[in-house]
Amino acid sequence: MRWVSTHKASRTPIKGLVVLITGAASGIGAATALEVLNHGGIPVLVDCDEAPLALMAQQCGEDTLFFVADVTQMEAMLEVVAKTLSVLGRIDVVFANAGVAAFGPVAHVDPSAWQRCVEVNVFGVFNTVRSALPALMQQQGYVLINASVSSFAHPPAMSAYAASKAALEAMGNVLRLELQSHGVDVGVMYAGWVRTPLVEEGALHPGFVRLRATMPAFLNKETSAQDTARLIVRAISRRQRAIFIPGWLRILFGLRALLHLPFAERELLKAAPDIERSYLEGLASEGALASSFGPRERERTLARAKQTNDDGASSS
Repeated sequence: MRWVSTHKASRTPIKGLVVLITGAASGIGAATALEVLNHGGIPVLVDCDEAPLALMAQQCGEDTLFFVADVTQMEAMLEVVAKTLSVLGRIDVVFANAGVAAFGPVAHVDPSAWQRCVEVNVFGVFNTVRSALPALMQQQGYVLINASVSSFAHPPAMSAYAASKAALEAMGNVLRLELQSHGVDVGVMYAGWVRTPLVEEGALHPGFVRLRATMPAFLNKETSAQDTARLIVRAISRRQRAIFIPGWLRILFGLRALLHLPFAERELLKAAPDIERSYLEGLASEGALASSFGPRERERTLARAKQTNDDGASSS
């Protein structure tokens, strides 16, 4: 089965298509996996968190392929693609969704947290897409990259996240040009606040709460992961080049040049000292790692450090 590209058809049913999803253990990725399944697609789940990923796979059905993998490792993603092809024979869609957030002013944020955010969000997407491209070209498939509204709206204390998402937008736009002649379409997703563990963890940080308080109510409204997933699956079926969630973000996107003019930054400038103060208070009481990452990424960081120490001890 080969999926017909958009220059031949404007809409393609998702039924029977193999959809590889990173960051699939929770949030947008998990909701999208279930929505793909509801439309007759075949989700392939990838995440670095083993226990929640296994539970998610159970919800999708006992035959669901799932892989515990770190998207920052090219070898791991090549193995994911190879095993998927060996079982299912093809990959029609890649939803490069895995991401983390690091919080803190540039002058104080933990450098390793800043770097990890960029590694996951940028190199992780590169590794995911690059490893799957031969299969996608074979199927004339579709790539969807989760760039977020942070790709063009850049608040204080979110430099790593904003920089990484801006890089993803650029990557997606380049990929679209490069892959059109191969019959592969590329979409970039611009989502605002989606009710996910990542956003819920942000609410635990006083600086993040202060940041959101600078925004008017309509900008602070959250979309559920389930509603987001429905729009994602619709976008996949239409092979859209840009997806805005909620839809009115298309207007903000069109006005993006205005977002960093003095009048638009007024409230953020007022908030920046408060955010910095909150961060420094957390730094003093909780340490750099706790101040820069949410609970899940802190646990992952500590687990990676322990594994590195164990490997070093066993090899000595």
